Amino acid sequence: MVALVRTVAYLGLEAKPVEVQCQVASGLPRFSIVGLPDKAVSESRERVQAALAAMGLALPPKRITINLSPADLPKDGSHFDLPIALALLAAMGVTDAEQLGDWIVVGELSLDGRVVASPGVLIAALHASEAQCGLICPVDQGSEAKWASGVPVLAPRTLSDLLSHLKGTSVLADPVRGEVAESTQVTDLRQVKGQETAKRALEIAAAGGHNLLMVGPPGSGKSLLASCLPGILPELTPSEALEVSMVQSVAGTLEAGRISRARPFRAPHHSASMAALTGGGLKVRPGEVSLAHLGVLFLDELPEFQRQVLDSLRQPLETGCVDVARANAHVTFPANVQLVAAMNPCRCGHAGEADNICARHPRCVGEYQGRLSGPLLDRIDLHVEVPAVSAMDLSLPPASEGSADVAERVAAARQRCTERGVRANAELQGDALEVHAAPDEEGRALLARAAEKLRLSARGYTRVLRVARTIADLAGDGEVGRSHIAEALSYRAFVGMR
Repeated sequence: MVALVRTVAYLGLEAKPVEVQCQVASGLPRFSIVGLPDKAVSESRERVQAALAAMGLALPPKRITINLSPADLPKDGSHFDLPIALALLAAMGVTDAEQLGDWIVVGELSLDGRVVASPGVLIAALHASEAQCGLICPVDQGSEAKWASGVPVLAPRTLSDLLSHLKGTSVLADPVRGEVAESTQVTDLRQVKGQETAKRALEIAAAGGHNLLMVGPPGSGKSLLASCLPGILPELTPSEALEVSMVQSVAGTLEAGRISRARPFRAPHHSASMAALTGGGLKVRPGEVSLAHLGVLFLDELPEFQRQVLDSLRQPLETGCVDVARANAHVTFPANVQLVAAMNPCRCGHAGEADNICARHPRCVGEYQGRLSGPLLDRIDLHVEVPAVSAMDLSLPPASEGSADVAERVAAARQRCTERGVRANAELQGDALEVHAAPDEEGRALLARAAEKLRLSARGYTRVLRVARTIADLAGDGEVGRSHIAEALSYRAFVGMR
């Protein structure tokens, strides 16, 4: 007899159907798992055997073979424990295999028979919704699975609880959908003294989803400005929140099924490796650029990152996704992020100041800024200088306009983007860009002269138009004019090279 149980294997944010086949046959006692299992899956036999022993069941003295089909698809993760255990119990006659035909099963087993959490349950639940079947998952992740609408969910605490439910001797409680997490307190723009130009650039970046680079000496407020960005960005829509939660689920960071409407804000340290930033590793997992999907990726001390790590961001910034290619897998993660970066003008940090004396100037500036490649800088829409704050500025009272006021204008500008069929103006391209961001005659003439003088690339030319469209949206203007083009061009030149 061969017992069958359905489960999934995760490939990026995609759940691939897997059939767990169990055969108990005559022969020398042996328990083997085949079908390209990784180390965690191979170790399932020890956890399954211990969990059955905790229930008072012993394995039959026969040859037990578990096949994970399709056999050419790599299987990794501890979530195969529960489907393997159920397939084995069905083959032993302890439970009815036909009862499990309409369920997808995921979950890790502890040695005492508890069903414990494993990453990716939300992905499995969405797959179950598409397959029009139910999901069996750990009790701690039942609230997460309920976010997939219309999916029956069984969330047992232990393996024996699940068997009792299947036999009808007890009934498992229906899980309750997870809560929407409340937004955490963020820095208010009122705390920023001075820096009006940088505040304006931050507002434009938020309204259009544009990438932003701030250059200034230490202590000028670059990191403070970046921390204010989440407070002026609009909340995620329900569909966007589900996209973000899918990434968090496969990364194992979705806690108690709570889905947040706040946009992600990730700030990795400059020692981060390429795999940590873009994803990868032995078991391919999403990196920081994917964990910041539909949110902000803040890179402080930008030139301190390794050159190859920064250049690995060029493709995600252009396409909105990151492709991780390995010998045994090709995985695609979403990476539609808004890059915000900060850097000093040189290693000592005070280049350009009147009272600065550096024995290596201007070589110090050239070497430090030379760590950033031209193609990466070309993908950053707004370059803004953040000068040192004087003592007089610090003594001023807080600004009258705070994050709430700016957020209203940003939300109005984003609403205009939605009416155009895009999430933000940074996504405008092709015919939509020609229709919605085409400047008037004076603006077109100015852009043509500037493109020749500044030697703008085709990408740079397009990004100026997108920024100008955002500036016009903030002003409530329907057409992009000369003043909008002029302001967009003022943010285009890399201020660190001036």
